[in-house]
Amino acid sequence: MGKRSIAALTAALVAGSLLMGAPHAGARTGAQGAGPGFDLDTVTIPELQARMAEGSLTSASLTRTYLRRIEKVDPRIHAVLRTSPTALRQAAASDARHRHGKTLGPLDGIPVLLKDNVDTRDMPTTAGSLALAGSPPDADAELVTRLRRAGAVILGKTNLSEWANFRGAKPTSGWSAVGGQTNNPYVLDRNPCGSSAGSGAALAASLSQVAIGTETDGSIVCPAGMNGVVGHKPSLGLVSQSGVVPISAEQDTAGPMARNVTDTALTLSVLSGGRAGARGDMKGFADGAARTDGLRGKRIGLWRLPSLGSDVDAVMTRTARKLRAAGATVVEVTPPYQDRLAELEFPALLSEFHRDIDAYLGTRTGPADLAGLIEFNRSHPAEQTCFAGQELFEQALAAPPTTDPKYRAMRAELKDLSRRSIDETMAAHDLDAIASPTNPPAWTTDCARGDNDVIPSSTPAAVAGYPSLSVPAGSVGELPVGVLLMAGDHQDTALLSLGAAVEHRLNAWRAPRYLPTTDSPGHS
Repeated sequence: MGKRSIAALTAALVAGSLLMGAPHAGARTGAQGAGPGFDLDTVTIPELQARMAEGSLTSASLTRTYLRRIEKVDPRIHAVLRTSPTALRQAAASDARHRHGKTLGPLDGIPVLLKDNVDTRDMPTTAGSLALAGSPPDADAELVTRLRRAGAVILGKTNLSEWANFRGAKPTSGWSAVGGQTNNPYVLDRNPCGSSAGSGAALAASLSQVAIGTETDGSIVCPAGMNGVVGHKPSLGLVSQSGVVPISAEQDTAGPMARNVTDTALTLSVLSGGRAGARGDMKGFADGAARTDGLRGKRIGLWRLPSLGSDVDAVMTRTARKLRAAGATVVEVTPPYQDRLAELEFPALLSEFHRDIDAYLGTRTGPADLAGLIEFNRSHPAEQTCFAGQELFEQALAAPPTTDPKYRAMRAELKDLSRRSIDETMAAHDLDAIASPTNPPAWTTDCARGDNDVIPSSTPAAVAGYPSLSVPAGSVGELPVGVLLMAGDHQDTALLSLGAAVEHRLNAWRAPRYLPTTDSPGHS
């Protein structure tokens, strides 16, 4: 994006937020104080940039406010592994650009947290494992380079499910040997989902303006839903995976997470190098965000997923009623081929993980390959304090190589059926998007039992490489539930525009209360 288009985009988004009203208007949590009349929980990037442009806010003061909140709040949730020692210097450089009228775009001066499987040359990148806790990577991930070039303040790194939940057969989401257990800010004994657990929990607690997560299947959208924030899994290939600890090049993508759709979209525009979607751009998103009737005439297919329970189904019923009242047509759908996708996905990922983790480990100091990583875990008791198993590592080591014809047939069938499951459903009902529950109510965190997270809604888009977006839909007691929107290949901009309209209509976000426990139902 050129500087003129960036300025026009920011202005349009500011105008849109003023026309529509902030999606979380009226919600206060004590996270105020970065500036006059200013609430960290609800402020958007365009509003921050407007304040910086008029001189009533500096990036340095904003960054200090977030650093103070991390120091004060994070001991309860353990979402942030480390803060950058250069954060305030980055902010001072942004302030100088603002003073001289040389800003680099809407993320200039905006604090961003990175999931700790994204390479940073100036901070450790561990994937939660002690095996990578030594020297930092030699170079930034490509997406970090783009953030730096856009002037973003790299605030620090977030905890995650170790190895992005691809180590043990019964993992506990949000736990890593490096960072311990991340807690859900809404109820501290409940799980934040994973694997982008720290990114989701940090945003819910207003520890950063935006965060970066990664997903193979569900690892952005489930933590977004369970922590009551927004998460976007981009179309495959839209965001570079260079320098991101992998599971599978066929499904992996980094993506933006934030407390509102506008900030999520602006962050995607930077991560993607301005390519918010092959069939749309950020100007299209800004135009949609400024409309007050963004749902009128839209057709949405509701995939209920009753397996997530009657409480979640009631949230979906209320969601459909509100969308219809705003002028949308909502029809019930069941995308086909889901059983076959569930049967094939995991075996394919095993082969891909072996290939891709060996290639990544070759760029780092530590174990040279997957076999070395398995031996490291066996010989380090600290890697076994929550769960000892590394069954997925062992199965991946024994899996057929990706040159094997049976593997290739499996991945080809996965790609075909997953795309058809979305494309055929959307074509049959002339849909703009498919909507489903993102998550059940958060289950209690229990290392002995592991997760209770069979959540099928993320799989079609994840396997197809299509975009998906979770926005807050409501709650079951104290525990947030998201609605997951998915659409066709590279329809990211259109999906974000629709998501902004859904977010505004549902107005479901509310601040966490950091309760120690709750009687609210949840998967336990």
